[in-house]
Amino acid sequence: MINATKKWIFLKISSVIVIPLMIWFLINLVSFYDKSYDEVLLFFTSQPTKFLFSLFIIFAYFYSALSISEVFEDYIENEELKNVANKLLYLFAIIIPISTLFLLYKLSL
Repeated sequence: MINATKKWIFLKISSVIVIPLMIWFLINLVSFYDKSYDEVLLFFTSQPTKFLFSLFIIFAYFYSALSISEVFEDYIENEELKNVANKLLYLFAIIIPISTLFLLYKLSL
């Protein structure tokens, strides 16, 4: 299978996964308005929330990395610069979700 086809399929699959997770998160985010810090902390440290939020963060960064990579492919003509930009993008798309999830799981300790 062509690399561009794989990217397109992964982009579509990740968007289908991110949409319900984003709706779930936005509904809960709106409910944080009148809650105390302890209630918000309790929400993020409960087990189903940790799992769903982890999935949301992972798939959201995966989707955004693929999308931004497509922009690099379309608008950066210098191959060397394009490769460096893509590698940095993928590196940050791994580091940021892992550090976010690490901090989330550290809250519950």
